[in-house]
Amino acid sequence: MTNDTIADVLTRIRNANLAKHQIAQIPFTKVAKNILNVLKKEGFIHEFEEIKDYVNRYFIISLKYEGKNKKPIITELKRISKPGLRVYATHKEMPKVLGGIGIAIVSTSKGIITDKHARHLGIGGEVLCYIW
Repeated sequence: MTNDTIADVLTRIRNANLAKHQIAQIPFTKVAKNILNVLKKEGFIHEFEEIKDYVNRYFIISLKYEGKNKKPIITELKRISKPGLRVYATHKEMPKVLGGIGIAIVSTSKGIITDKHARHLGIGGEVLCYIW
């Protein structure tokens, strides 16, 4: 049992990317599902599927690579807001990751969305992580 499910999701994706695995298994949580929806919508992963065993529920995600040498689409994943130190931003203070190349995933009153979408809606929230 892990206390920080978001960090667990990011670490599993990071480890699978470094090992150049095609798929990764992530424990089921609603937050993980929302983060995976954002990653799929932004083109960082191919697909994800929810699997129900007799005992467990988990996601199988398909990672994206480019070229013959399998260079990962996701270069870096960085956890920003942690359980010990929460980081919040208004829509005016919303960070731009690498000048707009990457994305920040933000938990808002409208759900878990990207920094660009939060700026467009004019809402702030908790900055969960950066991905580029």
